[in-house]
Amino acid sequence: MKVWFNLICRDPQAQLDFYTALLGWPEAVQSRSPIYRAVEQDGVQVGFNAEAAYALLGLADRQPAGRPAPVTAYATIMLDTPAAVDAACAAATSGGGAIVKPPYATYYGQWQAVLADPEGHVFRLACVGLPDGAVAAPRPA
Repeated sequence: MKVWFNLICRDPQAQLDFYTALLGWPEAVQSRSPIYRAVEQDGVQVGFNAEAAYALLGLADRQPAGRPAPVTAYATIMLDTPAAVDAACAAATSGGGAIVKPPYATYYGQWQAVLADPEGHVFRLACVGLPDGAVAAPRPA
């Protein structure tokens, strides 16, 4: 099984450049089209459709009127270490992304941050485990 997750974007090439730099994944050249770019690794493809995809997919009535669009889904990119999460946050901001919530200890023992890419799509960076000295947050009631 493979998982492909697609974002509808104003500038698919710019999104490809951002995620290639952030993830270090190669472009899925075989998937390239005039309205689509993607990165792919280990059976996972993150794709970037041009806004023309709304009509192509029968979703024209769901195209958001303004920006930022509401958050109804997001990807979580699992990294190996807390240091990798911190480094990826720095890379994301230097590449035009924004930190929505800086790295923090979750109640389930992950080190995680919430970010937005240059077009405002929200995603998380996380790893299992906490940095030395960090304490898991209390479980919500």
